Amino acid sequence: MATESAITLVTTDLTVGGMTCAACVRRVEKRLGKLDGVTATVNLATGRARVSHPPHVRPDELVATVEQAGYTAVLSQPPTDRKRKVGGEFEAARPERERLLITVLLAMPVLVLSMVPAWQFRNWQWLCFMLAAPVAVWSSWPFHVRAVRGLRHSTATMDTLVSLGVVVSFSWSAYALFLGGAGEPGMRMPFSLLPPAEGVAHVYLEVVVGVPLFVLTGRFLEARARRGTSAALRSLAGLAAKEVSVHEGGTERQVPIGELRIGQVFVVRPGERVATDGEVVEGSSAVDLSLVTGESEPVEVGPGSAVVGGAVNVGGLLFVRATAVGADTQLARITRLVTEAQAGKARAQRLADSVAGVFVPVVLALAVTVLGFWLGAAADPQAAVTACVAVLVVACPCALGLATPTALMAATGRGAQLGVLVSGPQALEALQHIDTVVLDKTGTLTSGHMSVARVTVMPGGLGRETVLRLAGAVEQGSEHPLGRAIVSYTRRSGSERPLPEVSDFCAVTGRGVRGRVDGRLVEVLAMDDELPVALANALLAAEAAAHTPVVVRVDGVAEALIEVGDVVRPGSYRAVERLRRLGIRPVLATGDREAPARAVADALGIKEVHARCTPQDKAALVRQMKDEGHWVAVVGDGVNDAAALAGADLGIAMGSGTDVAIGAADLTLVRGDIEALGDAVRLARRTLGTIRANLVWAFGYNVVTVPLAMVGLLNPMVAAAAMSVSSLLVVGNSLRLRAWQPSSVPGRRPWSTRGEGR
Repeated sequence: MATESAITLVTTDLTVGGMTCAACVRRVEKRLGKLDGVTATVNLATGRARVSHPPHVRPDELVATVEQAGYTAVLSQPPTDRKRKVGGEFEAARPERERLLITVLLAMPVLVLSMVPAWQFRNWQWLCFMLAAPVAVWSSWPFHVRAVRGLRHSTATMDTLVSLGVVVSFSWSAYALFLGGAGEPGMRMPFSLLPPAEGVAHVYLEVVVGVPLFVLTGRFLEARARRGTSAALRSLAGLAAKEVSVHEGGTERQVPIGELRIGQVFVVRPGERVATDGEVVEGSSAVDLSLVTGESEPVEVGPGSAVVGGAVNVGGLLFVRATAVGADTQLARITRLVTEAQAGKARAQRLADSVAGVFVPVVLALAVTVLGFWLGAAADPQAAVTACVAVLVVACPCALGLATPTALMAATGRGAQLGVLVSGPQALEALQHIDTVVLDKTGTLTSGHMSVARVTVMPGGLGRETVLRLAGAVEQGSEHPLGRAIVSYTRRSGSERPLPEVSDFCAVTGRGVRGRVDGRLVEVLAMDDELPVALANALLAAEAAAHTPVVVRVDGVAEALIEVGDVVRPGSYRAVERLRRLGIRPVLATGDREAPARAVADALGIKEVHARCTPQDKAALVRQMKDEGHWVAVVGDGVNDAAALAGADLGIAMGSGTDVAIGAADLTLVRGDIEALGDAVRLARRTLGTIRANLVWAFGYNVVTVPLAMVGLLNPMVAAAAMSVSSLLVVGNSLRLRAWQPSSVPGRRPWSTRGEGR
C-alpha cells in the first residue's frame, strides 16, 4: 500500500463566489484544509481557489466543502475560455450596478438633508426615515444574508461588520424618532465630522444610507479595477483564432479551430493571425509577435521557419503546417502560466490573511467592549452607540485581502506583455533578492547556431558577391554546420538568382569541401598555411575572436576568408550591462571550450568564467555559491541546464529552449532573449515595493482609525467613507504597475564565438 507521501496530488481550480474580504479567504482555506491531504490557496482578487488534493478526493467534494462554509463554488473554466466569459462577467454585474444606482437615488437626499442644516424643513427627518428604510433593508440585503450565513457557520466577515453597523444605526434612529424626541416637528440636527455633542437630538440615518452606499460603490469600483488587472490575460486569450482556412487537395475550407489537427496545412493571409503554432511550408512574410512574446520588431519568416499562434501576418501569403494545437500551443502555455502565477500568494499575503482571519472577531469584541465601557461610564447612550457603530464600520480587512493579489495580477499581466512569464509570487520574491546570475552560453547568450560573422576578400580579386556564390554553391552538398551557415548567409545576402550547379563535388575529411562551379575549381578549406597578408591578418583576428576561419580558393588562388561562429545575441550586451547596474554579478558557465567561452565573456564584460562544465558541474557550482551566502539565479535553455535550474534559488528558462528546461524553471523569457531579464528584475522589485506599500497602508489604516473610533472621535459616516477609500487606494496603487515601462540601455556591437572545426 502506498504511503501518503507517495501519492501523486491532483490540482483543481475552483471559482469561489461570495468572498468579500481576507477573512473570507482564510475561512475557505481552513475549511478545505480540514479534508484529508488537501491544501488550498485562495485569491480574493481573482475569486479562484487552487486546491491540491489526493486523487480519492473528488472535485464535487471540494465544491460541497466550500458551500458548507457559506460560499458558492464551481469548477474553473480553462484559461482559453476566458474570452467567452468576459461578456458573462459584465452581465452578472448588472444587478449589482442597478442596486448601486437605486441606492444612490435613495441615499443622496438623506445625506444632503442630514449634512446641510439650512435645508432641513419641517418633518424632514421623517422623509429621510422613509428613504433610508429601503436602503437599510433592500440595498443592504446582500450584507445581511452573508452575515447571517456566516453566523450560521460560526464565523464573522466584513459583511458582518457592515450589517451590524446598518442595523444598529437604523435601530437607534427608529428609537430616537419614535421614542427619543427626535421626531418632533421643527427638529434641527447640526452636522459635524466629529460625533454629535451630548444632549443634541440626533438620528443616524446618514450612516444608515452612507455605509451601504460607500461599501457598494467601493466594491463596484474594486471589481472594475480588478478586471483591469486581468486585461493582459484577457488580451492573450483573445488572440486565439476561432476559425482557420485549411488547405487540402488544392482547395481551401473554413473549419473551427478545434477541428484543426497536427500536420494539416492552413493558410494565413496578410493581416490575419496565425491560427496555431506551425512551420512555414510555402511563402515568405514578416510576422508581428509583439502581443505574444513582447518582441517589438516584425520577424521575417520563410519555408522552414517556425511561427507562433496569435502572431499577425503583416506581409505576404503563408502556408503553414500545424505543429501544435489546443492546449499544447505556446499561446495556451503563456496564458496558463500567467493564470497559475496569479493564483499564488506571497509570504506577506499569507501573514495578512492570517491576521484577517482573527481580525473581524476582534473588532466585534472591541465594539461590544466600547459600548459597555461608555455605558458603564455613565456616558450619553447616543455617544456610546456612535462609538460602537464607528468601530464596526471603520474596521476594514478588505484592503489586507487585496494588497498582494491585485499587485500580482497587474505585475504578471504586464510581465506577459513584456515577454516575461513568472510561475508565481515566490519567483517574484526570489527575483528581488538575486545577487548572482549564472548564464549558459550556447542558446542563451548566443543564438545557438552557426552564422557567418565576417567575410574578408582579397583586394582586386573576384569580389565579395562572386566569391560567396562560388563558396555557397560548393557548400550545398555539405551537411556540416559550417557549410549550412555559409549557404544560408549566401542566400540571404545575395541576389534572387539560384546558386549555380556544382560538379566533381568532394568532401575532404577534417578540412572542407571542393568542387567545380562554372568550370572553376572551388575549394572551401578550414585550414590553410599559405595566405596573402590581408587574409593572414584576418586569420589572426578570427583566432583572437574565437571564430572558425575557412579559406575560399578559386583555381588555387586564395580569394577570401570567411569567419563562422555562434553569434552573440544583440540583447545579451544590454542584458549584462543592466544586471551590473542592478548590482547583480554575472557568471558564465558553459560546456564549451575555454577559448570561445572567454571570447564571449570578454565581449560582454563578464569576469568569472567556468568552461567545459558538465550538468553536474553546473549544479555543483550553484550549490557552492548558495553555500557562500549568495542568492543565485540560473539562466539556461537546454536539458543540460535542467539540474542547475532546479537547484538555484531562481531558475530562468529561455522561451526558445527545451520543454525540460522550461519545466524546471521558475521564470520563462518568452522571446528567447535575456534582454528581458533586467526588466524582470526591475518589475519584481517594483511589484514587491508596491505590495509592501499596500500592506503598510492596510495595517496602518486600521491602527490609526480604530482607536479614534473607540474614543468617540470619528463620525460613523466618515468612517464608512474612509473604509471604502482604503480598499480603493490599495487597488489603485496596484494598477500603476500596468503602466510600468522598462528602461533602455544603449547596446554594443554584435560579436560571435568560434565553433568546432571540421
